[in-house]
Order: sequence, then structure tokens, then C-alpha cells
Amino acid sequence: MVSMKDISKKVGVSVATVSKALNDHSDIGEATKKKVREAAREMGYFPNASARTLKTNKSHNIGVLFRDEAGNGITHDFFAAVLDSLKKTAESKGYDISFINSNRRIMNMKYLEHCRYRGYDGVVLACIDFNDPDVVELATSNIPVVTIDHVFDNRTAIISDNVSGIRDLVTYIYKTCGHRKIAYIHGADSSVTKNRLASFYATMEDLGGTVPDEYVKNGIYRKPEVAYDCTSELLDLKDPPTCIIYPDDFSAIGGINAIQARGLSIPEDISIAGYDGIRIAKVLEPKLVTIEQDTDMIGELAAQKLVQMIERPKSSISERIVVEGRLLKGESVKILGNPA
Repeated sequence: MVSMKDISKKVGVSVATVSKALNDHSDIGEATKKKVREAAREMGYFPNASARTLKTNKSHNIGVLFRDEAGNGITHDFFAAVLDSLKKTAESKGYDISFINSNRRIMNMKYLEHCRYRGYDGVVLACIDFNDPDVVELATSNIPVVTIDHVFDNRTAIISDNVSGIRDLVTYIYKTCGHRKIAYIHGADSSVTKNRLASFYATMEDLGGTVPDEYVKNGIYRKPEVAYDCTSELLDLKDPPTCIIYPDDFSAIGGINAIQARGLSIPEDISIAGYDGIRIAKVLEPKLVTIEQDTDMIGELAAQKLVQMIERPKSSISERIVVEGRLLKGESVKILGNPA
């Protein structure tokens, strides 16, 4: 491995001069800086990461704690897109990202201990059990933290506009397409689910509609088999819905399978809608009516705000940033007109 001492011998200057030239100190002439940098590049010199950390007190490494309830990991379509945007933005600012080991039986450390052990400059919390005491301990520690789709006091959070998303979706199904019997299969208990479910009831109430208790089913995000069973139960009702909203686009596949298993067609016999706007929603036939979340913006903002907290801690302000999605008017909801 090439060292600064090797460069100093080649250029004919002291090791201290090499160090100052590589770190762009003002007391070194531009000609010397250029000569040192060219030699360093030709010799394949790279600064030692450990030495850099000791000098700057920063590892330039961001930890990501991510574990969804269904165990999908980075195959989770929505969060995979968010994390890809997060990674690109962090790297553009000189930071690497690492996944924090969420298997504590192997790790044998609390999350906070693990983050300090790894020397993370900051942490992003996404799709995790935010009520876990170890998560709360990390979120309220002195390590810079940004959360996605969850709010802690005095912490910056990047939030999808789940309330407006469901409102836009239900309003389109009810007003534009004329449906009155709308069912909702929601995800497992979380702040996201609570906001979406409350928005569903509030929107139906504002529109003058009613929601029978049997039209609302407890599901699980990204679990098509659960959506299959819930869909079957809804179709077996004496007065079944004309449209079913699913917790996410991937779960909607389970609903599609249940509908087709009965020889029914979408949207002629039953209408469906999803949420997230993942790629599969745009290639299904018929294309899914859904809410497309702005994953690029969510990931980008999470990285930007965390780096800001790391590099300018005294001027960083805790924020709650809401990112809007947009309605994708696919072909999976039949237009019934405006029944009385």
C-alpha cells in the first residue's frame, strides 16, 4: 500500500508537506499541490479510512435499520426504491451506507450499542417496530437519526402523505367511478395503517357514504396469501362490495388470484385498487388503480437531512416533512356512474 512517505520520496518534499497538499492547506503553493496530487494519483495512493476517522471524528458511514413485518428485506418493492434513492444521495455526499444487523440473537448488542461500536455518523430508521424499546433508545440518543413514516419527538421524519393518498383514492372510486360499496383490507397495526384507516373512514363520511364493519378487514402488508383469504371473505358476504382497496399493490395480487379463482373478471365483476405505485402495478392487466409514492424524494430527503445533521449539528432543525404521492388512474375500477 502506497503511503505519504512514499509520495514524499518521489516528489522530494516532507511528509508534512504531502499531507498539507492532499488536504488543500492554504500555506502550500498550488504548484506543489498539483505535483503531489499527480504523484499520488500515479502511485495509486488512497487515504487510510481509519486515519481519516481519527482526524475528522467521522466515519462517513450511515447505518440503516430496516426490517419489515413480513421479512421481505430489501426485496420490499417500496422500501427498496426508497433505500436506492437514499444510497445514491448519501454517496453523492461522500457517505457509505451499511445495514444494521437486526438479529440481536447473533449481534448480542442493543441497537444503540451496535451503532456506537460500528461508529455510524447517523442512522436512518425505516419499516421497523418503532415501539421496540431498543429502537426508542436509539431514536432518542445523541446519534443523528432520521425516521421514515414515523414521528419521534425532536427527530426529523420523512412522511408519506398517507392521509391525502387514501383520500384521493377513495374520492376517485366514489365520485368519479360511482362506487358506494367500498371495502378496505388494511395492513398490520402501525402509524401508517392508523392514518390510512382514519382517512378512509373520514373520506367516506365526508362523501356521504357508509362503511359496514364487515367491509374492513385486518390484513398484512405484502402478504398476498392473507389478501386472498380476506378477499374470499368479502366476496362471500350476502351484500359484497363492488370495490376492494388493498394495503399495497403486491397484496393486491392475492386479491386478483381469489377473484379469478371464482371465475370473476376485473373490473367487470369486481373492482380493485392498490397502494404504493410499484412497477408491477403498471404492468398488470388491467393496470391497477393505485397511489404512487414518491420513493425518490423520500430517500433523497432522508439522506440530505441526515447529512445536514451530521455536518452542521448546531444549525439543524428537527422537521416533519410530508411527501405527497399521486393517483394513478389505471383500469381496475369500473365506472358505474353516480348512483343515488
